[in-house]
Amino acid sequence: MKRLLPLLLVAAFAAPHPALAESGGGNRKGAAASTAPAAPASGIDFGDDSSTWAHDGECDDPRFRGEGMSAPPLLAENEGADAADCGAAFKAGSIQLRPAKITSPAIHEGIDFGTDSSEWAQDGECDDSRFRGEGMTATPLLDQDIRADASDCLEAFKAGRLELVR
Repeated sequence: MKRLLPLLLVAAFAAPHPALAESGGGNRKGAAASTAPAAPASGIDFGDDSSTWAHDGECDDPRFRGEGMSAPPLLAENEGADAADCGAAFKAGSIQLRPAKITSPAIHEGIDFGTDSSEWAQDGECDDSRFRGEGMTATPLLDQDIRADASDCLEAFKAGRLELVR
């Protein structure tokens, strides 16, 4: 058995990794995707690589946010389906898990931040027009997002990057 252990270790490290098995060698949108499960890192189950956008160098899983994400909109069908890209971005520190959605009105310091019912909730930018500051989105503000982006607005408010103006 002692003689077999080194051989088993060499064989294990010499075997190709499923995430590297993409044909063509490039990170192309729409390339063939491996569906091998990704090993959990930090207790996160990244899922598999069954997404159309797997192996493109951007995380497309809507459970995450950060610089390593693809441009919106993020599709629910990609949840747990872009393991290699999301695992690599998480390991590099360019994405993190989104906090749990706020489903009951969040009140802090007497301010009703509402819920996370906006399409743009949990994107790292406050979309509520009642606020101003560094934590705001640069996109046009919509009345439908008032009290509908609680996680983003509350996080920025607590960090001192927002103030309530109305």
